[in-house]
Amino acid sequence: MKLITNYTLSLLICFLFNCSSSENITEEEDIIMEEEIDDSGEDDDETNNDDEAQNIIWKNWYLSVPINRGDGSATSIFYEAIENDNLTTAQKEYFYKNDDGSYTLYTKFTGYTTSGESELGDKYCRTELREYWQGNQTTTDNWSMTTGTHILETTMKIDFVEGNGRTIIAQIHGKESTGISGNPATVKIRWNSGTIQLDYYTKPDAGEAWTSAFDDKIDVANVGNDIFTFKIKIENGKFYYALVCEAKSIDIDYTFVYDYVSNGYVHENYFKTGNYFGWHDDYKKASQVTLYKVVTEHN
Repeated sequence: MKLITNYTLSLLICFLFNCSSSENITEEEDIIMEEEIDDSGEDDDETNNDDEAQNIIWKNWYLSVPINRGDGSATSIFYEAIENDNLTTAQKEYFYKNDDGSYTLYTKFTGYTTSGESELGDKYCRTELREYWQGNQTTTDNWSMTTGTHILETTMKIDFVEGNGRTIIAQIHGKESTGISGNPATVKIRWNSGTIQLDYYTKPDAGEAWTSAFDDKIDVANVGNDIFTFKIKIENGKFYYALVCEAKSIDIDYTFVYDYVSNGYVHENYFKTGNYFGWHDDYKKASQVTLYKVVTEHN
């Protein structure tokens, strides 16, 4: 056994078999770590190629759908079920793969939320992905703003949003940890009747928690029902956003919004993306999002 990179292995194979052209290399290959392989590693190559072809690396996410898991809370669907297409008929009402490789995320108010059962007018329902950034299947798999660069790029279009026309399509969510209380929805990206809006928490008053009582909002641009890519970046503790929507000729490069670490923010965090519907006034109105690609990067 010996330690070589996937890229070096590809060159070696091409040389041995007198290849006349190189394989297509996707962005994911740039972040594949070196791994120990042996001469029988052909199956590993096939697995890596499958990962590279995926628009979403499912091991880094789990999915919440507004179906009762038995205790009044929403149901969590983990990556094995998604990769193996092992969802129930009820789950496939809210999440399914399309012929073009995209995924439909449908939701409505059912009363079954991630924090328990809710009456009309109280909490909200979602069909939404929650990040496990290192692929560990635990909610302790979170990252800190105090070190590194953390990026989410989510590509989607909004099919329809009934009711008030609002759904949250991406988030940075804080998580309580040892010595740190609270689970703030620190950054929320909202689609509001076609307009992309930022809703982000700012430094609270002394002794207060990070909550929506201390937030600011920015209207970014109107993407309507066209495909767009929204990007969130945390770098050196600072929050930036970017937005691309070719159909609307929108190409906003990374724009600084807020310095979290300098303002005392210490929570661990995770990304979310999907369809977090801002309606809870009846059980009929619905929201639907088509998700094409999700890319995360942590350095």
